[in-house]
Amino acid sequence: NSKLRHVEKDVLIPQIMRDRAKELCSDKVQAFTKCCQETGVLMVVKCRQENTALKDCLVGYYSDPSFYEECKAEYLKQREEYRATGIKKKRQKLTSNV
Repeated sequence: NSKLRHVEKDVLIPQIMRDRAKELCSDKVQAFTKCCQETGVLMVVKCRQENTALKDCLVGYYSDPSFYEECKAEYLKQREEYRATGIKKKRQKLTSNV
C-alpha cells in the first residue's frame, strides 16, 4: 500500500529530503559552519558567500521532483520494513555540527 497520509507527505518525506540534502551538500555545510565559527558575531556579513552556496545547493535538491520521488521511495521502504518487523530502523547520518 503506497498511499500516503498528510503527515507523511508534508513532514516525514521532507525530513528525509533535508537530511539527505545536507549529506549531499556536506562540503558547503562544512564551509559555512567553519566560516561561522571563525567570524562569530559578524557571520551575517562575512559568510554571505558560503550561505548563498549552501542555500543554492539545498534548494536545488528540495525543488527536484526526482529527488522527492527517491526520498518517497526510501520512506515507503522504511515504512514497509517497520510494518513487517515492528522495529524502527534509524538512518545513519553524516556527522556534522549542523
